[in-house]
Amino acid sequence: MNILSLDPAFARVNSDIWAVNQLFNGLVELDDSLQIISSIAKKWTISDDALKYTFSLKKNIYFHKHPLFGKDSTRSVTASDFEYSFKRLLDPKLASPGKWVLNNVDHFKAQNDSTFIIQLKQPFPAFLGLLTTKYCSVVPKEVIEHHGSGFRKNPIGTGPFKFKLWEENVKLVFRKNELYFEQDKNGKQLPYFEAVAITFLPDKQSEFLQFVQGNIDFLNYLDASYKDELLSTTGKLQPKYKDQVRIVTAPYLNIEYLGIYMDNNTEETKSILIRKALNYGFDRNKMIKYLRNGIGTPAENGFIPKGLEGHNEKIGFGYNPGKAQELISIFKETTGIENPEVTITTDANYLDICEYIQREVEKIGLKVNIDVVPSSTLRQSKATGKLDIFRASWVADYPDAENYLSLYYSKNFAPNGPNYTHFSNKTFDKWYEHALRETNDSLRNELYKKMDSLIMDKAPVVPLYYDEAIRFTHKNLRGLNANPVNMLHLKKVYKTTP
Repeated sequence: MNILSLDPAFARVNSDIWAVNQLFNGLVELDDSLQIISSIAKKWTISDDALKYTFSLKKNIYFHKHPLFGKDSTRSVTASDFEYSFKRLLDPKLASPGKWVLNNVDHFKAQNDSTFIIQLKQPFPAFLGLLTTKYCSVVPKEVIEHHGSGFRKNPIGTGPFKFKLWEENVKLVFRKNELYFEQDKNGKQLPYFEAVAITFLPDKQSEFLQFVQGNIDFLNYLDASYKDELLSTTGKLQPKYKDQVRIVTAPYLNIEYLGIYMDNNTEETKSILIRKALNYGFDRNKMIKYLRNGIGTPAENGFIPKGLEGHNEKIGFGYNPGKAQELISIFKETTGIENPEVTITTDANYLDICEYIQREVEKIGLKVNIDVVPSSTLRQSKATGKLDIFRASWVADYPDAENYLSLYYSKNFAPNGPNYTHFSNKTFDKWYEHALRETNDSLRNELYKKMDSLIMDKAPVVPLYYDEAIRFTHKNLRGLNANPVNMLHLKKVYKTTP
């Protein structure tokens, strides 16, 4: 996948997030166990009413060198930089897709150079997690004002690597940030690598061949073009690769799904009968075994993935072709449409899954057309509501089920928020707003379950599977871990002699 922007305010898709993560820092970050740890913030306190967050910043954290900073070519980060960065994120002229992360913020200010205060409108227990998103990275005003929208390819941050070169769709190069503030447990400055090169390849098969030849260091994805070559249907490495390849896995807070646009004009997708028939009409277990080589878990229990509080084993859709056929028959009788059909739009990476759904659902009387478009077109079209049914995924920005449920809150309609289906329900919105204020964990989790149950009942979505983070690395690459949000951390990665 190509990278669209190196500006953290536009770090919406995984490829951009990974690149931005090497260049920028925020107040806090997630470790591999989903614990919130300090980054630029040294410590923080939360007021008794859970509304005021006070962050004390570390000293001697510097921006990457740039002539705009004057004589020293750099300067230290202050609380005013966070005030500027947050104001920029909210600026309607910027139109950042990440401004929603500050929806619950009443105001913020730099109290002095080392103290940054955020005041919420109401208690929101997941707020610290929101601040770990790359949208909340600190950026320098001087460089932003100089480059304007050109900051997307002239990024200056505080991260372990600094920007060197970007030939779009060909190659991206980062160099070690000699001013980086973090050290390893032995006191050695991070990062270990002198440089990181990101190569853009035309397809997944080319990527796999480059990996096998040793020209790239890791694969982060199990693609249909090489999955059987690399893995058995039980998820084990094929014998020919056991000596040279290592698998690193972790539960992944990502759900793959089909979204159904609720503001469309087609009788089929407007009908809850068809939407539920789609959900019942294919075997997710068989799909995982044969199309994913056992990697992932069938999404038969709602939209909230396993591993998060709020996941509900009592809801969702299992394989029930008889029920699906019955629903389609009722649709035909009540509408007079004898040959109902729908169109699923996907990119090439998920064509095999969509074709599997197509074959299975057509057995029960619903014709399925598949429209294959480039990934960039799919992203743009689903954000602007041009697709009736679209293949999508949602990776948790922070480890709280609210993150998934935000996709169905009516005030988050895309393109200004993550509600790509334009689902709108007053009861859901009321529960969602209640959950945002609820500081009792058990009560909030019960609200999450009720919301997820309502989503399954209205069926604006067809959950496919809860994903698993999987990385294939050469055995001389060390320190590259998998984690539940599939964030790429390169600051502690190094190579041993083969």
